[in-house]
Amino acid sequence: MSNLLELKNVSKVYQRGLINSKANVALRDISLTLREDEPTILTVAGESGSGKTTLAMLLLGFITPTTGEIIYRGQNITTLHGKDRLAYRREVQAVFQDPFAVFNPFYTVDHLLTVPIKRFKLASTKAEARNRMEEALSAVGLRPEDILGRFPHQLSGGQRQRINVARALLLKPRLLIADEPVSMVDASLRANILETLRNLQRDHGVSIIYITHDLTTAYHIAKSIIVLYRGGVMEAGDVDAVIKDPQHPYTKLLVDSIPWPNLDQRWGETPIIAREDGGPDGGCPFRTRCPNAMDICTTRPPLYQTSPMQAAACYLHDKKPEIVAQRLTELLPV
Repeated sequence: MSNLLELKNVSKVYQRGLINSKANVALRDISLTLREDEPTILTVAGESGSGKTTLAMLLLGFITPTTGEIIYRGQNITTLHGKDRLAYRREVQAVFQDPFAVFNPFYTVDHLLTVPIKRFKLASTKAEARNRMEEALSAVGLRPEDILGRFPHQLSGGQRQRINVARALLLKPRLLIADEPVSMVDASLRANILETLRNLQRDHGVSIIYITHDLTTAYHIAKSIIVLYRGGVMEAGDVDAVIKDPQHPYTKLLVDSIPWPNLDQRWGETPIIAREDGGPDGGCPFRTRCPNAMDICTTRPPLYQTSPMQAAACYLHDKKPEIVAQRLTELLPV
């Protein structure tokens, strides 16, 4: 069974300052694997500054890892050149947070769709290009006759975001990086976009890495989840188990912040400790905010397997078996 994507102990460190340079670890020792013949939707969740967007930029090849390797279909993406690099650009696509920024207000929607067709030589005639655009728009639930020929300001945010998905679909991608794709869209349209992404995975065999801070959308779209905090994995596993029965204090804090439509459930029951300096890199990055912090937390905890499909990096579970980061993907359902 071949792998579509494999991250091997990937870290990204940014340096701040010229004289008294300080290192900012944006992502730390991340390992995961996506199977080529098992398209899935994997959520990467966490608050702002947790490393989610850095992970997206790494996967898209916009930045390079400080340490570790990103392997796509057997090749390190940092060594790709020529046709291999072009194929990677085609097969790994992105949908970003802002549905407005992608569009040039002086061009119609057609321009956004024709550019990739020309760039990757997907059609030999204008008629064939038109057919491809119509097929992609129909696949994301839009009526081509209502979309083509119109300017961006004539469309809603939800329509524009689905056009972005259609643009990615034109290229027949194998992997889609969806970075907060519904955070700037009205709540009434979020379900439509999430359903569009689910259809891509189910009907077109596209694996999706869904990046979000919103656990409610993560719960509805994905089967598996990785929770990041300050660049490190805090918890991972089956999305139903992680959200309904979180095993890490940070995940519990995130879940507790969800305003569930239940009048008997109090919102914000878990105490939040003010953010402080995280201290030495060797310790748990969450310990200065953690209500369960112990002396041992000054040493970074390993991942403990808390159940057959769930793991948490917390010493509260030190009686459970440890797992190495490379085996984390084995706990994630597809």
